[in-house]
Amino acid sequence: MAKTTPHGLFIWNELNTRDMEAAKAFYAATLGWTFTAMPMPEGPDYALIHSGEAEVGGIFVLDGPECEGVPEHWFSYIAVDDVDERIKGAVAAGGTVLRAPFDVPEVGRIAIVRDSQGAVAGWMTPTT
Repeated sequence: MAKTTPHGLFIWNELNTRDMEAAKAFYAATLGWTFTAMPMPEGPDYALIHSGEAEVGGIFVLDGPECEGVPEHWFSYIAVDDVDERIKGAVAAGGTVLRAPFDVPEVGRIAIVRDSQGAVAGWMTPTT
């Protein structure tokens, strides 16, 4: 049976950092998290975060000129039923698409959206 994620729920949290090893050491020591490397086609590996048996998030390295000036932060993703359609509604409601929908194999289709008040989140139609 295919797993479906209900529309409108927060489904993923990602730490964006410049020093993955320091972040992993901090969260391992303070929360007991463990990590699994996920090789990326370009750039540094991604780290999957585990709390016991549960996969609870990821760590992304802020690397490259596009990340210059971006502060280290936690970033949340919200499940949507159809990201391509939902971003049209976001724009109509005064939001901005900061990154057009793109596919992440075995994860889903993602867009980065700024709402009408300036808050930013990832909107994702997860792979089932």
